[in-house]
Amino acid sequence: MDAVFEALGDATRRLILRSLAAGEQPAGAVVAALQARGPISQPTVSQHLRVLREAGLVAVRAEGTRRLYSIDPSGL
Repeated sequence: MDAVFEALGDATRRLILRSLAAGEQPAGAVVAALQARGPISQPTVSQHLRVLREAGLVAVRAEGTRRLYSIDPSGL
């Protein structure tokens, strides 16, 4: 449970969750959505997505070479 609160304690990770609330998205779309709000690098977004995944808040699935991210309802 602590991991969930720690993950949600970061404003960027909350923005990622808001973006994913619209539905499953490729990593590039998540990066683009955050870059529209301000400067952020792709590796930084990947690190935030990893934290959210490890906290059980985000699920990822592979589709060819793409990684598609979505909110994991079991984590909430």
